[in-house]
Amino acid sequence: MKSMQKGFTLIELMIVVAIIAILAAIAIPQYQTYVIKSQVSRAMGEAGDAKVVIEDCLNNGQSTVGTASTDCTLQALTPSDILSGAQQGSEAAPPTGTGYAQVNPLSGTGQTKVIATLGNHASAKISGGTITWARTGSGAWTCSTDGTIITSNYAPASCQ
Repeated sequence: MKSMQKGFTLIELMIVVAIIAILAAIAIPQYQTYVIKSQVSRAMGEAGDAKVVIEDCLNNGQSTVGTASTDCTLQALTPSDILSGAQQGSEAAPPTGTGYAQVNPLSGTGQTKVIATLGNHASAKISGGTITWARTGSGAWTCSTDGTIITSNYAPASCQ
């Protein structure tokens, strides 16, 4: 009389667990890198929003950041991964808390920088890294990262 097998043998279960472990060992680091890249891209975009405001101010002849009627008033952005204090027209001291990308004072030649320091909800691997948008006097914008915390494998190709 034959007895029918019911269920799986121990070796079959062990093989399935081993396969899942191998897949997880490959997938989890790839997913973490993907998340970090998306956080850098998001912070780059949030800091880049200030470019539009700066261009508008310069086109209207406003070269001073402030709250007076003749000053360039930086509009509030909605950062989540960027660290800094209140929005201001100069580079911040060591940033803390949720804040805004910092804008260097606008010069008469139109040269300025927008600097975003990552933190808050950003991955611990990139927390403290900076993304800088720099404007030349001719109106060209360039993006760069600090290169030590936000390395080339995390930064978008347009912001090396």
